[in-house]
Amino acid sequence: MLIGCPKEIKTKEFRVGLTPTSVREYVRHGHSVIVETGAGAGIQASDNDYLSAGAKIVPDAKTVFEQAEMIVKVKEPQPSETAMLREGQILFTYLHLAADPVQAKGLIDSGCVAIAYETVTSERGGLPLLAPMSEVAGRMSAHVGAHCLHAPSGGSGILIGGVPGVKAAEVVVLGGGVAGTHAAKMAVGMEARVTILEKSLDRIRQLEDLFGVRANVAYSTQDSVEQYVSQADLVIGAVLIPGALAPKLVTKDLLKKMRPKSVIVDIAIDQGGCAETSRPTTHDEPTFEVDGVVHYCVANMPGAVPRTSAHALNNAVLPYGLEIADKGWVKALSDNRHLRNGLTVCKGKITHEQVAHDLKLDYSKAEESLAA
Repeated sequence: MLIGCPKEIKTKEFRVGLTPTSVREYVRHGHSVIVETGAGAGIQASDNDYLSAGAKIVPDAKTVFEQAEMIVKVKEPQPSETAMLREGQILFTYLHLAADPVQAKGLIDSGCVAIAYETVTSERGGLPLLAPMSEVAGRMSAHVGAHCLHAPSGGSGILIGGVPGVKAAEVVVLGGGVAGTHAAKMAVGMEARVTILEKSLDRIRQLEDLFGVRANVAYSTQDSVEQYVSQADLVIGAVLIPGALAPKLVTKDLLKKMRPKSVIVDIAIDQGGCAETSRPTTHDEPTFEVDGVVHYCVANMPGAVPRTSAHALNNAVLPYGLEIADKGWVKALSDNRHLRNGLTVCKGKITHEQVAHDLKLDYSKAEESLAA
């Protein structure tokens, strides 16, 4: 199979779909790889590094999209990229379609086979291709939240860990999954006063065992969300329903009750955000203020640390990409139900039920597309 890796063009996105290490593995499996010139610059991988790994360097994204049978990316295709997709071409990347009807229409119209990293599952019930970026975003959220609390950033002027004799910041983490756990780990390490709100009792028990007395873990209800968020200095939104829009836990009314110059870091913004007032931002202009509350809603947070995040992502994605390349997408998805769960758009049809529901579009079972 001919694998193509274009340069990412989302604002301040420095990650790359294929590292030279991944390229070498595809080549070792007998596949050909083309990489757009400069695609690895953000991770300090030169064109020569890709050539040494066995790739061919091409001058532009147009060539990649014209020639490749499978496109491997990081972020969802931008409109100019969607327009270059063709019928039957495989797109393997993050999509987050539930909050992006424009992208969904473009993918449907293209006739491509779009497999989303974020809904590929594992035997243990996890999301193995979303997990590494959730880990990065979770850890980053405490850092950027601490920075946003600084007065020059518009925050209330609180040092997240306080100092002897002065109270530390109150940090509330909404959701105790992968992102929320890593956010809490970092906030605890920075000596903040941390509360995690979670709905799963089994997960609450795990979090209690993990954190002990270092963090407060509470059952998430409307009452508890209102209680803790209204008193928080920093709220980290880390709720996730796979493939679906994030629930709006921080309502406009609750926002008005929050402390002046407090901060919301909405990790869930890729899926629409967990605050009613959240909207996607970029690394160029990461924050905005609503009702005196600073919102940080960068939709590609891990793009700021590409050397860490690109390698972590490639480690997770590579086995699945090789499976698709080695077997072809039909057999690979037929053989592997977890990879099949990633099939989101197939030749003009939405094949993920939750995405179809949220976009109010017709749903076609993935198995039917494979059979066809």
